[in-house]
Amino acid sequence: MKKYCLAAALSLACLAPAAQADTLLGLYLGGEAWGAEPEGSFANKGNQQDFDFADKNFSSFYAALEHPVPLVPNVKLKYTELKLEGSAVLNETFDFGDKSFTVGGTVNTVGDLNHMDYILYYELFDNDLVSFDFGLNAKHFDGDISVTGFANGESTTETVDFSGFIPLGYLRGEVGLPLTGLSVFAEGSLLAIDDSKIQDFQIGVAWEFIDNMAVDVAVRAGYRSMVVELDDVDDITTDLDASGPFAGVQVHF
Repeated sequence: MKKYCLAAALSLACLAPAAQADTLLGLYLGGEAWGAEPEGSFANKGNQQDFDFADKNFSSFYAALEHPVPLVPNVKLKYTELKLEGSAVLNETFDFGDKSFTVGGTVNTVGDLNHMDYILYYELFDNDLVSFDFGLNAKHFDGDISVTGFANGESTTETVDFSGFIPLGYLRGEVGLPLTGLSVFAEGSLLAIDDSKIQDFQIGVAWEFIDNMAVDVAVRAGYRSMVVELDDVDDITTDLDASGPFAGVQVHF
């Protein structure tokens, strides 16, 4: 799965059409806090098990470099923390790792779904009123899921590691409100490969309160939603949803 997704991402990147490049070299740095309400299920073998996940605050950081070189895409790297903690009372045997957890018992789980987005994109429009970007995103998961509960009459913890690239289409748009420093934006990545699907989007409002020749600084707030449906990525299958408000700061040099 990992090799297939990576090959697909690279193939799509080679086919992406050229668009108008940024007229000036620009570096964007940003950080966000995201209050998510996760829900869903996962499995290693057999049926997926639903878990009651705790609401948590996560962090996300990104850097983007835009340049004036024709045909060469701009680059954005984005790291998202997504560490889920939850529990469930089993109404059927739950097979995970090398253990079968007992019916009627309580199992606790910790899932490390932290991941990195590798985004290559072009700018179709880029001015103070309208900007529109499109490209490709290779979302890389390299984490693990642990389950703790009773199996064979004793308390045990099983951990399964997984890793893989999921290729996604990427779009971003922003519309500015003249003379206010305000803008509205939407950004998202979405694609389905085989039976795996990732949907990661955010919409919000930005206010640029510092705007000069040296640096621009904006605060951003809005709503982010992420759906993670992995189908047998290193023996892990998931059907997870994490959504909630976010707020952060972006600096443009």
